[in-house]
Amino acid sequence: MGIFIYDTKLELPVDDRLLAHLQIVIVDKFRRNETFAMSLLHEGRAITLWMSPQSRVQFVYAGNRRPSINPAWLDVLSDRAGMSGVLRIVHEPSARIEPSLTRA
Repeated sequence: MGIFIYDTKLELPVDDRLLAHLQIVIVDKFRRNETFAMSLLHEGRAITLWMSPQSRVQFVYAGNRRPSINPAWLDVLSDRAGMSGVLRIVHEPSARIEPSLTRA
């Protein structure tokens, strides 16, 4: 279980596999200078974070190996964030997994 850190004030436990996918989507949006909201559940409460290229975020992995990346999951996460302006965590779709894909 890794940790997503937002603005050094909020530490959210996140599975390493999900964290790797979120990192790719978030960094890709920041590279394009996009702002968006990210909504998720934390300790049974719904929270929304405002994300911008100026946001201080960290992706801390529990393991020392990068998880395999599912391009279909990246597409779903990115597309939904692009359409609604809100990045929401969705279940991983079944698709071909590319272990060596490194987009971030």
